[in-house]
Amino acid sequence: MFSGILDWSVTRRLIVFLAALTLVAGCASQPKPAADGWSGSGESELAELDNENDPLELLNRFTFAFNMALDTLVFQPVASFYRFLLPVEVRNSVRNAVRNLRSPLILINDVLQGEMTRAETTLVRFLVNSTIGVLGVFDVADGMGYPFHDEDFGQTLGVHGVGEGFYLVLPVFGPSSPRDGIGMLVDLYLDPMTYAAEAADVEDFLLARTVAGGIDKRARNIDIIEDLKRDSIDFYARVRSLYRQSRANEINNGEAPDDIPTPGLYSFGFDSDDEPNPEGEPN
Repeated sequence: MFSGILDWSVTRRLIVFLAALTLVAGCASQPKPAADGWSGSGESELAELDNENDPLELLNRFTFAFNMALDTLVFQPVASFYRFLLPVEVRNSVRNAVRNLRSPLILINDVLQGEMTRAETTLVRFLVNSTIGVLGVFDVADGMGYPFHDEDFGQTLGVHGVGEGFYLVLPVFGPSSPRDGIGMLVDLYLDPMTYAAEAADVEDFLLARTVAGGIDKRARNIDIIEDLKRDSIDFYARVRSLYRQSRANEINNGEAPDDIPTPGLYSFGFDSDDEPNPEGEPN
């Protein structure tokens, strides 16, 4: 079965899937501002801290500009139309369904990290939302005290002490690192939905899941991203800092590491439920 996955994923389908995944996660999913009202006064300090681990900054900035242009030309208009066309209830259902389809992969990473309580939460969420929640369209489990959390293999590597390596902006993929890039590839093979899609001969389902989730997330952050662009002296450095802060926060399950002197940044994430979206609607 695994050889069958290799036949399509290493060639055309792997390229298409990963390109969509990284466009969504890198370009479309920019970080949210801090809940405590942090205004960017520490931006220069963060940039100085980051400079020590960005040896490819010139190339990264070029790639970042390309990704932002692609976002401006493609994803932002599509996300704006999506938000205009669909009411918030429908958009929430899209998000809920995409999250539910990621639950098996999240469960695997919970177990690999030794987080058995979180694994139990993920399992209960998947069972409840897949049944009572009508295939995940409704997040019934959240109301029962089982909130959503996300995990990926990049976080799993981080939990087990693997460093992120140097900062890297990938074409289409967006902000990343060697650790997180490897994690992204491993997740493709760990995800039970990869094999289920192959067995059902609907491999393009993976691409559809990624695109749907990315458009929804981009739509929820349209105004926030514009605010970040407007308020940043150096948007590239701002995104670099916020990406690293967000990943560190995710690896620590929301607990800020002691060695980063910017506690205000830990109250936001790339896909957090803590803050309302820019429309004043629930995330």
